[in-house]
Amino acid sequence: MSFFNRHGVLERNATLLMVVSLVVVMIGGIIEIAPLFYLKNTIEKVEGMRPYTPLELVGRNIYVREGCYVCHSQMIRPFRDEVERYGHYSLAAESMYDHPFQWGSKRTGPDLARVGGRYSDEWHVEHLKRPRNVVPESIMPTYSFLLQREIKTQDIDKHLAVNRTLGVPYSQEMIDNAAKDLVAQATPDSDDAEALQQRYAKTNVRDFDGNPNMISEMDALVAYLQMLGTLVDFNAYKPKENLR
Repeated sequence: MSFFNRHGVLERNATLLMVVSLVVVMIGGIIEIAPLFYLKNTIEKVEGMRPYTPLELVGRNIYVREGCYVCHSQMIRPFRDEVERYGHYSLAAESMYDHPFQWGSKRTGPDLARVGGRYSDEWHVEHLKRPRNVVPESIMPTYSFLLQREIKTQDIDKHLAVNRTLGVPYSQEMIDNAAKDLVAQATPDSDDAEALQQRYAKTNVRDFDGNPNMISEMDALVAYLQMLGTLVDFNAYKPKENLR
């Protein structure tokens, strides 16, 4: 009887099967993990990436809170059909400041990694209020209540501070001006808008939900959606050969 025909011994002995399985998993784990110790960085640096603005960060928190990630991944895989439909494949660096990241393979709706700038603010607001008005076949629930919920700014600096402990490079200046920057991004005629754009490159500054009298959760969510995939200039992007 050859060695490869003796699998019956493993199948009849649960303890031996467990030990052999553990050894195989350990070998595979070592092969996968060991090379990472010889790399200075496993995420390629990409020009243009920056931390979320306070308003975008609130919008992302709402996105996670409402479970949007359950139906919409933010990971374009390097396959022709995905790239032609959604755009350039996702880079690890694009999620380097996400806690948690929004990668995944589950899609009930389209991938949103490149949704920023594809639609107007009015389209997003209408889509969130009455999804089937703009996408008749949509099964998405309505989120019109976001228009009535005002954002509280008093603790936004703590959100940035917590993210800094997780490695997001928020400066002390960004943390100190968090509440002011949040208001400035949703108030286009604000005197603080210029300072906000100096701290955060490529920042959209405008009234996102159509109601200038209140900064709502709708403002924040639309601001977040409108920046997705807009920070990296893929026309100028050239992947580096070596990670350093």
